[in-house]
Amino acid sequence: MDIEPLIEDTALNLLKLAAIKLPEDVKEALKRAYSLETHPIGKLQLMNILENLKLAEEMNVPLCQDTGTISFYLRVGSNFRGLGKIEKALLRAVRKATREIPLRPNSVDFFTEENTGDNTGRYLPYINWEITDGEHLDITVLLKGGGSENACALRMLNPSDGLDGVKRFVIESIISAGGKPCPPTIIGIGLGGGADIAMALAKKALLKPLNEENPSKAVAKLESELYRAINMTGIGPMGLGGDITALAVKIEYAHRHPASYPVAVAFQCWAARKASARIYPNGEIEYLTHRMK
Repeated sequence: MDIEPLIEDTALNLLKLAAIKLPEDVKEALKRAYSLETHPIGKLQLMNILENLKLAEEMNVPLCQDTGTISFYLRVGSNFRGLGKIEKALLRAVRKATREIPLRPNSVDFFTEENTGDNTGRYLPYINWEITDGEHLDITVLLKGGGSENACALRMLNPSDGLDGVKRFVIESIISAGGKPCPPTIIGIGLGGGADIAMALAKKALLKPLNEENPSKAVAKLESELYRAINMTGIGPMGLGGDITALAVKIEYAHRHPASYPVAVAFQCWAARKASARIYPNGEIEYLTHRMK
């Protein structure tokens, strides 16, 4: 069995799923937000968002005109055959998805401003590799629009600032962003490591299921406190005022240097477009985030 076409087809399916259909955890969070929202304008925005989800699925078109930049998060078993074929297969899938879905071309040269036209380019799509035990390959695709990306923030705090400093910086970032990242957002927070590690962790936190509590009591407590504080800002859906500014707060953390206290905040808009699948050695494919008919 040739594994390369299988990877390409799976990645293409994931890109289609991510662009057109939100995963169940995000759908349920949006429905819950609608039920909790008490401000008329905020409730209207959430009603429009839910209608948008319905129309995108019925018409088989992307949820948003900004289909974002593409990131792949891979967990590759050390015994997975065809390791060297994965990247080529992903690039072909992105080019095909851009034509077929279609996706808006969002890969522009930093200096010449020339658009490649197919969502590939220098370091794009971004591919994050994690090698694990086993023989299977997990692929997660994340589509992230410009509005949410432009709101991301990083600060190197002093260790003496502690968790109170973390909370202050996160809330400052939320207030500064306002309605630009298209709330209600999912907030990913990366703590520790270094500057690069913290932001990478914040982005990775956006992939966590919204309906699962963090197993660490300390992390779960901080997530809950920040969630409540963010929703007290009154920014509301689409920045027009309301009770629900964030759907969830998710944290990833790393150990840090004694003199460093990095904190990164990553925003994901209400259209939290992610999709995951697992490819087994026998060619079987299991979709992990979406119900397949």
